[in-house]
Amino acid sequence: MGSSVSGAGEPWRWEEPTWREIVGRARAGRSLKPSQWPGGARCAVALSFDADHETIPLRDNDESPMRISQGQYGSRQGIPRIRQLLAKHSIPATFFYPAVSALLHPDEVRGIAQESHEIGIHSWIHEKNTDLPYENERDLSLRAADVLEGLTGVRPVGMRTASWDFSVNTLRIIREMGLLYDSSLMADDEPYEIVADGEPTGIVELPPEWIRDDAVYFNMIRFSSLRPYTPPSAVEEIFRAEFDGAWEERGLFLLTMHPHVIGHRSRMPLLSRLVDHMKQKGGCWFATHAQVAEWCRDQAAQAL
Repeated sequence: MGSSVSGAGEPWRWEEPTWREIVGRARAGRSLKPSQWPGGARCAVALSFDADHETIPLRDNDESPMRISQGQYGSRQGIPRIRQLLAKHSIPATFFYPAVSALLHPDEVRGIAQESHEIGIHSWIHEKNTDLPYENERDLSLRAADVLEGLTGVRPVGMRTASWDFSVNTLRIIREMGLLYDSSLMADDEPYEIVADGEPTGIVELPPEWIRDDAVYFNMIRFSSLRPYTPPSAVEEIFRAEFDGAWEERGLFLLTMHPHVIGHRSRMPLLSRLVDHMKQKGGCWFATHAQVAEWCRDQAAQAL
């Protein structure tokens, strides 16, 4: 694990051991979907916010004040609106912070942690892991964890790679760090154990998905063709359908959002209505990612 073999000629020329090694590095193992959720809940709801703020233009070596101001909006307007909504409904969430974002907004991070929300690892400066050697990726991940622990007093137990850019070395680093869970891989709707080269790792995967992410519907880059073509009402319909499916299957609904994306006046109401819908439907356990991962791990251990 950790070495890349993808440069060994054209894929159609690969021998079987080559493609088996590639697909086996971080594979879905046993399902960790529990037979029951806490308190007899029918569905687990894990809301998450990737607080990238200014780090994406910084990552891209983009010093444009305009691009940086777009990220700053997430802290100035998005985060206060999100915190107000979560407080109104008394529900916890997980906030994944790049370390540079956390260092730029330390009081914000401390305040969120004091409100019993989880703070998770989300890179150093939103770097692209697949561009990094193992040593650099590992160093940045450890430094990021140290920054978040220094600000909150709590060592993070989970990671979401920036842009879900999970390199051939990421799982090795997660294991070396002793993390409880990852939330970057997409092999299932439900929690599962990650298997590395045929070996169960004990790492809980809480799978995200692009269709349960606000950025793919709302992002815009001025000097490209990327435009927010999808209206908030359509995004609300998609998110609601995903939740209703999880509720029917007694499973997990995990939603990924970004303060600088969802936090606008036209978009926050869709999240508010979605939470209202969940509460009206009933039987939902609102939890942090760490709480979901702990429950799934412990239930699986009891079932052995």
